[in-house]
This record gives sequence, structure tokens and C-alpha cells, in this order.
Amino acid sequence: MKAMILAAGKGERLRPLTLHTPKPLVRAAGVPLIEYHLRNLAAAGFRQLVINHAWLGEQIENHLGDGARFGLEIAYSAEGEPLETGGGIFRALPLLGDEPFLVVNGDIWTDYDFSSLRRPLTDLAHLVLVDNPAHHAGGDFRLYDSQVEDAIAGQPSLTYSGIAVLHPRLFAGCRDSAFKLAPLLRDAMREGLVSGEHFRGRWVDVGTHERLADVERLLASEV
Repeated sequence: MKAMILAAGKGERLRPLTLHTPKPLVRAAGVPLIEYHLRNLAAAGFRQLVINHAWLGEQIENHLGDGARFGLEIAYSAEGEPLETGGGIFRALPLLGDEPFLVVNGDIWTDYDFSSLRRPLTDLAHLVLVDNPAHHAGGDFRLYDSQVEDAIAGQPSLTYSGIAVLHPRLFAGCRDSAFKLAPLLRDAMREGLVSGEHFRGRWVDVGTHERLADVERLLASEV
């Protein structure tokens, strides 16, 4: 199974850190955020990786190179302007092939074991969901008997972690343009073609300076 890291965002809420450094290379405990993913993916048995980029993307390529020092083979999908999540994945499909692939947001930190996703996918997508963080209390979806459905007001919900396994067929009929992933997932949910799981481990959406500090506190607690 191949993997893809989404790394095309500008990280505007992390300014001034991201004025001259792409968000995936912002450091937590002295290590660029994206390197935590690379190490965990390699440890989980992944070998082929695609990374998309836009803002200051050449810095990502220069820093990571071909991925050999991480035990990976990295291919890059460059975007002149960010294509959003769905468009970025669609642009990279020729590099990902015809089989299901893992996708992970480059701006999260987690101790999730990616090896658990290296299994056959019977649906169009499998989502990893987490408890709703304070900054996203309304959640995204609900999990019912391992199937993911759209959230319903007043009922318990969970937040999409930014980790999923997707089948290329999810993008059937799409065109090379900027578009979001969520509408495609919701269409598949209505057909009962999205499975999911509830991850209760450590996970941080590193979107602000405060949450970057949360990651550093978690890492410090491991020492």
C-alpha cells in the first residue's frame, strides 16, 4: 500500500513561523512535523510515499530528498496553487496507482499505528475518527456499527482525524481543479461505502501556536 501526506497548506495561523518555512517543516521538539509521519510510516511497513506541496514546497523537497534516509521512496506532487484536500489527492492519483492508499494530513501529530490500516479496503473509504477537540466541538461524523455517517445535530459525533484509507474510485468523475474531500466522502456515506474506527490515543491538529506547544508538551512527557 502506498501512502500520501498532504502538505500543501500555508499554515497562516502559525505565522510568523510559516512566513519563510512551510508548515510541515515547522519543528516540534526540534524535529520537523512531517518527519514524525515519515518515521511512523516507515516503521509501519510503508515504503512508497507521495507528498503534495504548494507554499514553499521546494523547501520540503530539498529537506526530505528522495526519502532514502527514512527508508522510503518519496515522489512529489507539486501544485502551483493549493488544490484543497480533494483536488490535491486527485492531482496525485497517477503517482498513487489503482489500489487503495493511506492519506494523512501533514499538519497533525499522533501516535496512531499506521500499520493497522495496511489491510484490504472493502468500501470506498475508511476514516480514523477521534474525540472532538475543544476547537471543533461540533465534530464531523458519527460512527455506527463501524460505518461512518454524517453528523446529526444533538447526537454524539466524532472528528475526522486527517487519517484515512481511500480508494481511487472515490474520485470517479472528478476533474483536475481545487475541491474539497468532504463532499465526496458524504456522497459515499449515503451509499453506505465509508467505514471507520474510533482512535482514542494521542492526536493534535497542529493549527495554532498553542497546539504546537501541546505537541511539545506531549513529546517532553516521553523523555
